[in-house]
Amino acid sequence: MAKFQGGGVKSSTGTEVKNAIMTGVSYMLPFVIAGAVIMGIARIGASMYGIDNIWDASHEQAASLVVQMLHKFDGFGGLALSLMLPIVAGYISFAIANKPGIAPGMVGGLLASNLGTGFLGALAAGFVAGYVVRLLTAKIKLPRSLASAGPIFILPVGGTLLTCIIMAFVIGTPLAALNRGMEAWLLAMSGTNKIILAAVVGGMVGFDLGGPVNKAAVTTAMALLASGIYDPNTAAQVAIIIPPIGLGVATLIWKHRFPESLQEAGKASTLMGLIGVSEGAIPFALANPKIIIINVVGTATGAAMAVGLGAVNHAPISGFYGWLAVDGWPVYILSIAVGSAIVAMGSLLVFSQSTPSGNKVEKAAAPKFKVSR
Repeated sequence: MAKFQGGGVKSSTGTEVKNAIMTGVSYMLPFVIAGAVIMGIARIGASMYGIDNIWDASHEQAASLVVQMLHKFDGFGGLALSLMLPIVAGYISFAIANKPGIAPGMVGGLLASNLGTGFLGALAAGFVAGYVVRLLTAKIKLPRSLASAGPIFILPVGGTLLTCIIMAFVIGTPLAALNRGMEAWLLAMSGTNKIILAAVVGGMVGFDLGGPVNKAAVTTAMALLASGIYDPNTAAQVAIIIPPIGLGVATLIWKHRFPESLQEAGKASTLMGLIGVSEGAIPFALANPKIIIINVVGTATGAAMAVGLGAVNHAPISGFYGWLAVDGWPVYILSIAVGSAIVAMGSLLVFSQSTPSGNKVEKAAAPKFKVSR
């Protein structure tokens, strides 16, 4: 009988987890940078035509060919960014289980994206897939004649199926219920003190950068916006861009405090923040989840400050091209700057020379077969 045997570097669980995360981040970064730059070109170009929603499908049939092209560019950038979660999950799994872990990890990451679980869900998918494949590698025994079917058939198929089951029923369902519960809670809070509500919305937006907590806050803000209640939307739009701008600026000012991979991520993060895409901060949260606390403090402060000082954003637009249309825009921009400064300076408490390097990661050896005699 032939038995799968997963070779690899022996290391502590903590070191393995850090290396797996940094492997995922390093493979994800080219997609982030490509998507951010292409989307940035589209949105900055569209702002020159007075268009602040170039992503809207109506621009596909615009009279101007340039506007049509910019709409396409924005879609290209969005497509690249949509691969962030599958890629990071796939390569976290790869770092744990080598090539057989890639398919289960990527499919799990895609499912995490579809379930709305954000980068935390993708992180979970990567580790679930990696350890599921490693477990299958250790436990499955095959006749010698079928040994070659293991890494190309049994591990990808079995690993993908088990990962999807765990993500859908163990992780996805509770998070979906959490999302619905938080939406109802925020709607119930809409009549409370506006500064407290703004701080809560801002902190939720900064918590998981597109995950269920973020989505609950933004969805509720949109629902209240349609009813003529603008404070939650103002808070949400301020909060969306604070983490990517703050972390991007931090990598420019205190470059030596960050691994090389995050220095590159910082350039894209700044651009993504300016055009209203919070996902630019995801590589930092993956590299060190402690930054989530700093993000929440910065976004809650900036959002509460904007609403408390009377800024009003009437549109669901967070990018720079919509700032001057905000009532009380000087206060609005100042609030973004203050929140971003809190995140930038707070990041120094999280990232230092001791932060795991993003350049050197340990990789599991390919699964081997040990043939019993």
